[in-house]
Amino acid sequence: MLIRSFPAGAFGTNCYAVAAAPGSTGRRSECVVVDPGMDAVEPLRQMLADNGLAPVAVVLTHGHLDHTFSVLPVCDGYDIPAYLHPADSGMLSDPMRWHGPALAPLVGRVALPDPADVLPLADGATLSLAGVDLTVRHAPGHTQGSVVFSFDADDAPALLAGDVLFAGSVGRVDLPGGSWESMLASLRDVVLPMDDETMVLPGHGPATTIGRERATNPYLTEAANAPKGRGL
Repeated sequence: MLIRSFPAGAFGTNCYAVAAAPGSTGRRSECVVVDPGMDAVEPLRQMLADNGLAPVAVVLTHGHLDHTFSVLPVCDGYDIPAYLHPADSGMLSDPMRWHGPALAPLVGRVALPDPADVLPLADGATLSLAGVDLTVRHAPGHTQGSVVFSFDADDAPALLAGDVLFAGSVGRVDLPGGSWESMLASLRDVVLPMDDETMVLPGHGPATTIGRERATNPYLTEAANAPKGRGL
């Protein structure tokens, strides 16, 4: 298993490439690209070249611009599809609706078409891409269509968490489509049942583990005590 990443753009959004094995300049390995955000095209190209990787798809944890800004040039440039949960469809073409007035100076001038091939993500589905099996879990709260992807990374399970879970924190819920009750339900029902050794690869900041967050993250403690029936 090979996992590589870099922080993209002013928001430092983690863009990942996940492959079953390393490649080389002579024999490239297929990979999946996760969340190509702002100013991600050239750093991604360099990261793929350095690791002998050839992308077969882009998977998006949600539709916010800092995670999707470069999805069109990446998909068109490599002739690959993108995957996005249907509840977040339309965020690129109407960013003001989904990003709120606080971000108007940035997103008010931006309107991007979707890639030619956008495929829907469904809760519980398994995407078999580039020799990697990604299990999709719908985890609304940060956005209505937020998802996380779980997979086996050699000796330990791993989670591409997007903006659902960070080291010591969770994603904001104050933008349009956000919901604290839905976030608590997602943390309780999707994140907390995972094994402690699960490596968490978040959308921003350093990697962590479910066990570390279970022990130290106050939002997971709150979610553990949230009554059933909360959320969407």
